[in-house]
Amino acid sequence: MRYRNNVKPNSFDRLPRETVGSFNRQSFDDVFSGRYEGFPFELYEADLREGTGKSTTAVFKGVIVAFETIVPFPGTLVAARRTNKVVGFLRGIFGGKMQELSSGVPELDAAYKFRTDNIEAARPLVTGRLAQALQWLGETRPNDPARVALNGSDGFLLLPQERNFFELPDSSTRLDYTKHVAPMIADMGAMLATAALVRKIGAKDEEAR
Repeated sequence: MRYRNNVKPNSFDRLPRETVGSFNRQSFDDVFSGRYEGFPFELYEADLREGTGKSTTAVFKGVIVAFETIVPFPGTLVAARRTNKVVGFLRGIFGGKMQELSSGVPELDAAYKFRTDNIEAARPLVTGRLAQALQWLGETRPNDPARVALNGSDGFLLLPQERNFFELPDSSTRLDYTKHVAPMIADMGAMLATAALVRKIGAKDEEAR
């Protein structure tokens, strides 16, 4: 595993901007990269904002997990939080190239906007494994929905979160493994396990095992 801090992650430029919407400020804190269950990943804290000076609005703040999918998606598929701002951004940038589709699950369709540039390939995922994964994530994270994006062989899991997941106490505090370190390991393990589930979207049953 490799650790970096305050640098732009290698995978960030491949994140479909439809997932978060328009922003003109970006900052990154802890950045981890390595392999988990045989697949490469990059896990990092990101703060994306729109605005000027001291007047900015948080577009996304939390953890992004980038990973390699089992089966590349032939295009781009995004499950983003449903907001009018994102809709306007998408129309302005993509000029209608991205099409919207529904999962058929009322609760999901109320919370998410599913958009893709390959609707035929996306439909069985949005009504199948992607819907199932988002329903499970909704049960574990009811307050702020996770977001998912597939872009070719790149997959992204976005977990909104205000707190700093990997912050150690002040240097004057004596570190305690059980209190300070073990929770970080548990948090990272849970995020990567979730990414491992999401990366199976689109894979055949035998491939997903």
